[in-house]
Amino acid sequence: MSRRSGCITLQARDSNAPEPIVRVPLKRRKSEPSKRKLQPAAKKQSYEIQTCWSDDGASPCVLIETPHKELEPSDPASFRQYIFKNLFIKASPLPRLSWASSDDVWIKMLNKELKYVHDQSYLQRHPRLQPKMRAILLDWLLEVSEVYSLHRQTAYLAQDFFDRFMLTQENVNKDHLQLVGITALFIASKIEEIYPPKIYKFANVTDGACNMWDIQRTELHILKALDWNLCPETPISWLKLYAQVEAQKDDENFLVPQFSQETYIQITQLLDLCMMDIASLDFSYSVLAAAAFCHFSTFDVVHKVSGLTWESVSACVRWMSPFMDTLRSEAAPQLKNFPEVKADDRHNIQTHVSYLELLRKAQECQTDGSDCRMSPVAVGAILTPPSSTEKPANP
Repeated sequence: MSRRSGCITLQARDSNAPEPIVRVPLKRRKSEPSKRKLQPAAKKQSYEIQTCWSDDGASPCVLIETPHKELEPSDPASFRQYIFKNLFIKASPLPRLSWASSDDVWIKMLNKELKYVHDQSYLQRHPRLQPKMRAILLDWLLEVSEVYSLHRQTAYLAQDFFDRFMLTQENVNKDHLQLVGITALFIASKIEEIYPPKIYKFANVTDGACNMWDIQRTELHILKALDWNLCPETPISWLKLYAQVEAQKDDENFLVPQFSQETYIQITQLLDLCMMDIASLDFSYSVLAAAAFCHFSTFDVVHKVSGLTWESVSACVRWMSPFMDTLRSEAAPQLKNFPEVKADDRHNIQTHVSYLELLRKAQECQTDGSDCRMSPVAVGAILTPPSSTEKPANP
């Protein structure tokens, strides 16, 4: 078909004729530099990390240089070997776990000790606050925790949130401590409790000092200040781990508690009393739990379950001795009944005693310079239960 003078005519086409080849004119290329053979880029050397747990409690991390898979094999003896000692990594005391690597779980717990920083020096940022004000607040939070049957981990999370939040602030007035404390407990309950109390219950327990809007506003302030870092390993979580490792038997589920509830609540009472003293923030949470465990066991057991050396816990054990001596003069705690708590979970519920009075006695012992044991001795006898007072009904 051709088109001439605006007219379209049909032309016969020979079926045997070859198809015409249409050639597109090529654009003139600009002068190109001469091609050079490109050299392959240098391949980065890869490394493999080996963790070798030694018998002395240290874990040297061996970094071995390995050749790239595409490279020709060479003499492995020519590779350099880097060995360094990480002071924060100890041999994992955890047994073999079916659901995770015990070494990985242990290292993640130790890393939290570095991530979540607490320091008693934060009071220097708040000239109008005194250590006793913190003790009064924590004593009240423990009482609120028992009234609402909150777990010990919830109360200790609230204590950690409060201390770390105050470390980020300046010139907080004492009138705001109750609001910050009850908000920290509200946040902790939403993290730890399956059925946390409603926000109005936390407002009601302040007797009108705080309302729900104050708690919500302060909650956002705390979360931003903490950068949403809300999962520390508390002294209670470390203590429960130590107690479980010490009581662990072969072929037993590690997640099912096997330790004595009676002994456990005695150690937790010592921890409760010690945490009310702001000087406890000078020690890491793992060391605090290990030192408390020392006063109810031998150090050989503590070393087995924690991997800590006596040099790393001795200062905390000596500092804790007046608190332990004070509790020895009192009746031992007794498991309490909570209507909505199962019997096998009662030891996990936070309880409250006259901690402020006990703290005063312990601090007087510290001032008097009472003789403290240089090495822990196992406590043989269990003290008689105290005369407990029933808590009022939930408001």
